[in-house]
Amino acid sequence: MTFSRRSALAGVAAAIAFPTLGRAESRSPIRVLVGFPPGGATDAIARVVVDRLPGLLGQPVIVENRPGAGGRLAADAVLAAPADGLTYMIAPNATPTFLMLVPPQAVRWNILKDFEPVAGIASYPLGMGVALRVGAKTAPEFIDWVRRHPGQATVGSPGAGGQNAFLAVQLATTTGIDLPVTPYKGSPPMITDLVGGHIASAISLMDGLMAHHRAGRVRVIGIFTPERSPLMPDIPTFAEQGIPVSSGEGWTAMWARAGTPAAEVQRVQDAVRRVLALPEVRERMEKALWVSPKFRDGAETTRTQAAELAHWEPIIKASGFKAE
Repeated sequence: MTFSRRSALAGVAAAIAFPTLGRAESRSPIRVLVGFPPGGATDAIARVVVDRLPGLLGQPVIVENRPGAGGRLAADAVLAAPADGLTYMIAPNATPTFLMLVPPQAVRWNILKDFEPVAGIASYPLGMGVALRVGAKTAPEFIDWVRRHPGQATVGSPGAGGQNAFLAVQLATTTGIDLPVTPYKGSPPMITDLVGGHIASAISLMDGLMAHHRAGRVRVIGIFTPERSPLMPDIPTFAEQGIPVSSGEGWTAMWARAGTPAAEVQRVQDAVRRVLALPEVRERMEKALWVSPKFRDGAETTRTQAAELAHWEPIIKASGFKAE
């Protein structure tokens, strides 16, 4: 069965399971913009949710990929569209947080003022994988390898100046090692280079690492959360290995342009909440994508965003990092 056919059947199942949450006056399709390429983690998370929204909303809902600039192109496109409830964005926390904080600021918007949060969708740890040629099985072993091989250590990041890159900066600063960041245009090419041994390490969402870890093609040496994840309880945190580097969990959410009718935002929010409660959605997110479905309403998403901006701003300023 093809993916598109599975998606269609999923939409039919959702329509049978739930009555639609009101009828939009316009039957025009809803566009959900994703600022990253198809096949990546954010795209996969978005499609798990979006594929099931038409049956609940009573109108077509499509994913539109607008990759580039760490998600900025998708965000700019949302703000350029009418605030009519037909255009949304699904993005990881790195898009609004780091695009706003990394100087020189390339964005002309403020996530807390110019966007309306619709719903939080998922949360997840970020982890580090190392190439088999490194031979390290733990974080301290990797740090030791870096010190013994000056000039050979690199860490991949799916973009420049995002959460992954700043975790690498924190790791290098905390342990006193030289660990230059190699930015990639998304996770898939980065993971390919890690498996091939072309880079020594990479920081990524776990969906890009765990299958290769389980197959013995790379070694995941730790995650950057305060506590172990129930999704992968055998993977230790960096903190418990004596390296106090933690960012909390990464997360993905949906936004609309500020000024979008409150009734439309609420309608989509209610539909997302019901999708995330579906057992098959939870199973796919947890077992295939290595993320936890986590619904947050708009107010909670705003609080989470504000707290994250406050956490990262001093770290980014202290790093001296500037976007090219």
